Amino acid sequence: MGKIGGFLEYDRKENKRIAPGERIKNFLEFYDINDVNERRCQAARCMDCGVPFCQSAMSLGGMVVGCPLHNLIPEWNDAIFKEQDKHALSRLLKTNPFPEFTGRVCPALCEKACINGEHGESVTVHDNEKYIIETAYKNGWMEPRIPKHRSGKKVAVIGSGPSGLSTADTLNKRGHQVTVFEREDRIGGLLMYGIPNMKLDKKVISRRKKLMEAEGIIFKCGIDVGRDIKINQLKKEFDAIVMCCGAKKPRPLNAKGIEGVKGVRFAVDFLTDVTKNLLADALDKSVAPSVKNKNVVVVGGGDTGNDCIGTSIRLGAKSVTALEMMPKPPVERAANNPWPQWPKVLKTDYGHEEAIEKYGEDPRIFETTVKEVIAEKGVIKKIVTVKVKFDKGQLKEVKGSEQTIPCDLLLIAAGFLGAQEYLPKAAKVELAPRGNVATEQDSYKTNVEGIFTAGDMHRGQSLVVWAIAEGKACAREVDDYLMGYTNL
Repeated sequence: MGKIGGFLEYDRKENKRIAPGERIKNFLEFYDINDVNERRCQAARCMDCGVPFCQSAMSLGGMVVGCPLHNLIPEWNDAIFKEQDKHALSRLLKTNPFPEFTGRVCPALCEKACINGEHGESVTVHDNEKYIIETAYKNGWMEPRIPKHRSGKKVAVIGSGPSGLSTADTLNKRGHQVTVFEREDRIGGLLMYGIPNMKLDKKVISRRKKLMEAEGIIFKCGIDVGRDIKINQLKKEFDAIVMCCGAKKPRPLNAKGIEGVKGVRFAVDFLTDVTKNLLADALDKSVAPSVKNKNVVVVGGGDTGNDCIGTSIRLGAKSVTALEMMPKPPVERAANNPWPQWPKVLKTDYGHEEAIEKYGEDPRIFETTVKEVIAEKGVIKKIVTVKVKFDKGQLKEVKGSEQTIPCDLLLIAAGFLGAQEYLPKAAKVELAPRGNVATEQDSYKTNVEGIFTAGDMHRGQSLVVWAIAEGKACAREVDDYLMGYTNL
């Protein structure tokens, strides 16, 4: 424990954020890192409590509590307070291979399980983690860790999202030769093209790629396994294959008149186009004209929907409306949702804040969905919304609640239905009823010898931190398969 009573002496202070009205002028990251002295004080608030739920990842009431990576949070908080930043880094990297990603985009399951949060405000674990890793890069501590010995085994990882990168990193450090195949032009998966630049600057991914390449990992971009290259070819060249291709089959919107209408897009496709054109410095020529001065409607209330709100605002949307089928959450915890469970309360994210700033009101309309799309000459112009209610587990429309609103761009962020099927089909890998790749419980082996899977492709749509955890666990199973034992 860094400072006895620190949690009583210091108030919680999060990293400073650029004001909404200013940050919407660009796609730059809008979080600063508080000065070092403030960071020491925030780390001092950690109690090193007897049962640190923050790092437990245990199941309570059907919900996972704490960090899936089992980060040694009290240890590195103590080190930050004692000005032992390099030691804090060693404890952080012991469990988390990519804290620069989770320190930016993770919703901080750890903080929701912090005992300080039961009756007060939790420790700024998320901000402390980002401080450690960015201090390490700044001071040149993030040097390549090249394996001293190589096993002679070769592994192909298909997909370079967080699970693929985690699998590759873990197996490479074990001494196996890893090649990562990515169908896009850059590595990162949803880290690169599903999360906007203002949440995760793409330079952060490029920085990590250079480090991983220096450690011996080979990246091959622009290769779509199952189409550009046969899976049987990989089976001949590699001793094991790991499929980490995400859950990218989008859930369609069941609305009258939606088929074939221009101006209706899946959210991730939209976000991908924006990031690609941002990196090419071509936003004004491509994506922006479809958004600027347009009425945008986003369907879906998750992180992707929020990212669509923030992105549309930056591209000059005339208005942004967000439709959510679920009821509006309570402002405070319900009695049946006690600490340390994840609090099921209303969350006003950065995109919502920006919409309130620009348009004067919260963009969200709860218990509502799209009933019909109205187009003129094949181009969307309006939508008909309808209120919905859950009745005995069934979603039902509320009669007479229809409303017609203007809509020039409809972005569907309604989740995903599992993995895209062409690769599993080509590999003769079985899919589970939910559309993810089938394995035994707590295993990453598919039904095909030598082929494994991890991340969203395995567990379904989930968080970056879970994908990283899955990659590490999958790597352990792959290592055991290759070597007959594992010390991971």
